[in-house]
Amino acid sequence: MASKFGLAGGIPERRVRPIWDAVDSRQFKNALKLSTALLSKYPSSPYALALKALILERMGKNEEALSVCLNAKEILCTSDSSVFVDDLTLSTLQIVFQRLDHLDMATSCYDHACTKYPNNLELMMGLFNCYVREYSFVKQQQIAIKMYKTAGEERFLLWAVCSIQLQVCCGNGGEKLFLLAEGLLKKHIASHGLHEPEALSVYISLLEQQCKYGDALEILSGKLGSLMMIEVDKLRLQGKLLAKAGDYAAAVDVFQKVLELCPDDWECFQQYIGCLLEDGSILTKETDPINTRKPIECNNLHISEELFDSRMSDAVNFVQKLMVEANNNSERCLYLAHLEIERQKLLFGKGDADKVVEDLMQYFIRFGHLACFTSDVEMFLEVLDNNKKSEFLKKLVKEYEASRSVSTKALGQSITVFKVQNLIGDVFALPVDELEDIAAQMTEMFCKNLPLSKELDVQESMYGEELLSMACNLLVQLFWRTRDLGYLLEAIMILEFGLFIRRYVWQYKILLVHLYSYWSSLPLAYERYKSLDVKNILLETVSHHILPQMLASPLWADLNDLLTEYLKFMDDHFRESADLTFLAYRHRNYSKVIEFVQFKERLQRSNQYLMAKIESPILQLKQHSDNIDEEECILESLRCGTQFIELSNEIRSKSLTFNEDLKLRPWWTPTSDKNYLLGPFEGVSYCPKENMHNLIKQAEANVLKTVEKRSLLPRMIYLSIYSASASVKEKIEANGSAVVPKLSVELKVLLERYAKILEFPFQDAVELVFGVSSGQKPFEGPNPDIIDWMNFAVFLNAWNLNSHEIRFSDGSSTWNLVNTLLRKYVLEKITSVGPIASSPGNEIPFLVQLVTEPLAWHALIIQSCVRSLLPSGKKKKKSGSVEQLNSQMSHEIQISIESLCGTLEAVTKWLKEQLNKPDDVFEPIFSSIQRNEKGNGPGKVFKMLESSVSQMKDVEVGDRILEALQSWNPADVVRKIVEGRGSLLSEFLKICELKIKSLKALRLQL
Repeated sequence: MASKFGLAGGIPERRVRPIWDAVDSRQFKNALKLSTALLSKYPSSPYALALKALILERMGKNEEALSVCLNAKEILCTSDSSVFVDDLTLSTLQIVFQRLDHLDMATSCYDHACTKYPNNLELMMGLFNCYVREYSFVKQQQIAIKMYKTAGEERFLLWAVCSIQLQVCCGNGGEKLFLLAEGLLKKHIASHGLHEPEALSVYISLLEQQCKYGDALEILSGKLGSLMMIEVDKLRLQGKLLAKAGDYAAAVDVFQKVLELCPDDWECFQQYIGCLLEDGSILTKETDPINTRKPIECNNLHISEELFDSRMSDAVNFVQKLMVEANNNSERCLYLAHLEIERQKLLFGKGDADKVVEDLMQYFIRFGHLACFTSDVEMFLEVLDNNKKSEFLKKLVKEYEASRSVSTKALGQSITVFKVQNLIGDVFALPVDELEDIAAQMTEMFCKNLPLSKELDVQESMYGEELLSMACNLLVQLFWRTRDLGYLLEAIMILEFGLFIRRYVWQYKILLVHLYSYWSSLPLAYERYKSLDVKNILLETVSHHILPQMLASPLWADLNDLLTEYLKFMDDHFRESADLTFLAYRHRNYSKVIEFVQFKERLQRSNQYLMAKIESPILQLKQHSDNIDEEECILESLRCGTQFIELSNEIRSKSLTFNEDLKLRPWWTPTSDKNYLLGPFEGVSYCPKENMHNLIKQAEANVLKTVEKRSLLPRMIYLSIYSASASVKEKIEANGSAVVPKLSVELKVLLERYAKILEFPFQDAVELVFGVSSGQKPFEGPNPDIIDWMNFAVFLNAWNLNSHEIRFSDGSSTWNLVNTLLRKYVLEKITSVGPIASSPGNEIPFLVQLVTEPLAWHALIIQSCVRSLLPSGKKKKKSGSVEQLNSQMSHEIQISIESLCGTLEAVTKWLKEQLNKPDDVFEPIFSSIQRNEKGNGPGKVFKMLESSVSQMKDVEVGDRILEALQSWNPADVVRKIVEGRGSLLSEFLKICELKIKSLKALRLQL
């Protein structure tokens, strides 16, 4: 069955080549024509059929492609020995089946071929590839062992071993499987040895996973150890194994050898110190993304004082020896090593804080101009008390001022001084005036150092870029303290100025995304986010800066683009990650095999991915909520919401991953559900580090609840529509009793579950909603919780229309309860918020959610009832009781329509008032940064910026920077803010007007 020379799938290559040429040049119509001609000559050729299917799939004719593929599969799987089977035919079919999401069919084709030709390695490798794509680790192992037995090649054995490791690491296999893998390797080594460096790595990792460190060390120091060609890598591994085995003395010797070869290896030095102090925690991998690996803490050690003194003395002597041998002073590790030794002494209670300060100063003199200085010394500053920190800061400033000059090194040192001030916390304890002075000083320093960047390319980072980010943080702090809008505008102004000079500074853009979001200029925030050009895996780690704000906004088109791009990347990655995995197998890079599979699993369990999968259809439901027929089509495509119920059932059993890079977030919003600016001034400059862990854990718990709540929505909407409809239709069985639909029973179960997520028993939740509606109780909690309660009330009404279980003593209905709640909260928010332009952090997102979710779902239920009330064709004559009930229902619906129209008209009136005075908005905002006669309040930074810009126009700064300075106009920033806010309100207004139009059309039908 093997392919013959000059044949492709049993067909002469000269006949096939033109078809592939046409496909490669995307001339699919021509390719299809040639393929049809080929099939007329070879009608029973699986390869000819596979080619045609491939072309049809590329043309988007998926159903035809699948039909042709199934035809080819049927021919392949016959027992006819004349049918030509080869890997080319099968791999072509596999491509098409995979694109059509029928990979199992490709697997069955390969399985049949392997049964037919049991010793064909090419086909077995194809089947192995299929199992890799299906993540069937057990079957991978079985076929790999079969290939190993057939060919006796080392690589197939390693494929089997990797498949076993994957069963334990990523599947349901127990750790006893490691013994099987170890046994397979031992048997192979005894008869054939090992010949690949990767094979050695796999063997040692297998022993490590079983904690057989002694065996691993024996292998590494034996004949097989020669496979590891780079000596220093071998020593690093040996040192780690010795430390894990508890032989710290031997590990110290090995790590010393590594440091002699690579004296700038800071990680190795930390491991060296850890072994000296007999603390193996430094070797454990940190799996929690919230925390970085903690340095060794001496107060947790169990060694004697004499032993500690002796070993620290050895460490000092060793570091001094390395410094003598070092050829230059550019290796930071050796200076950090001195600091680490002194830090350990201080923690042990035998150190000298003055020596730490002295070593910190020495480190500043050598490396204070580097951007990494502050992060380097942070853990050393933590062991100093406040007095010593202040002493260090004073020495730092004195040293900097003594050596001040106009150079890149001096600029770097000045930035370091500001960073250390911020790190220690002294800056934010200063009075408002002094903070203003520092922010102005930073801005002036940035402008004065622009000439240093005149020769740089536009894509190269400019000198002193961090100064504007730091000044922005100070100005936001001032706004939080004083609530003076001018500081916020100044913060935006300097960042926009920085981007005007160089548009590639991502740090400025992220800060602006959050500042514009806070100021209700979400279109501007989204524009800045788009300019970050976020792609690939960054969509997973960076989109948290904008996605939560967009989910609560009326910018539906932009939100749809955001969700679509993110979901496309994730789904494409899941589809392609198997290709990468198989490629790693083929290239014998076995550590990457496990890495790729684990990475794919991590992404699949991403909280953001789950949220996006849920929010994308909810967005469609919101967009089409004014048309019940379109809504039903969407719900049908979602299997009436059942797939999300299944998802919500899985959530609690899954361990969700949180891949967001929170370190990039501004200090005032450390997580997406926490914003310090929305609350009163708390007297801190940034989220305290000791609170950060708790904040993130709380945010993760909130995400779990939110995902579960949101996953219930599509099904509850579907059940509400049909429960409401059933309540007005005449559905009488032969025995005369009304049918109680199963849907209504299911809706109650989901309502109870929804109430439980809100931490209330069902009956208590009903009483709370009624109490709030009647004004006897308030909803306590943040705005998102109120939206959840409103959704609960809407679905409660839909359920009660059919069940009639809830009856209020005052005779009111659940219709009235929902109408009252919606009107109450909408009018409360409209009257409580000030002018949007001058009131950042206002309630626009809450109002948008209120209108586009609970109010929209309530309107959908009304549409369902109205449709059921209207006559449709011939009906049986209604009984008197049913007629009376429907008449009462019609009256309730009319009242509800009037109530919703009145509520929405109040919103549209308020929005129009805000939109009709853009000129009145510009002046108050711009004047907020004009310094008053007394010289108080914001404006100092803006004034400094203006004067610096005018001075720099006469300085040699290069053509590009000069052009930017000459065209800079601060008023444009304010205009953009006003326009962005106007754009947001206009989109919201369109939504409200469409809803009013829809409700009025319903009213006419009644």
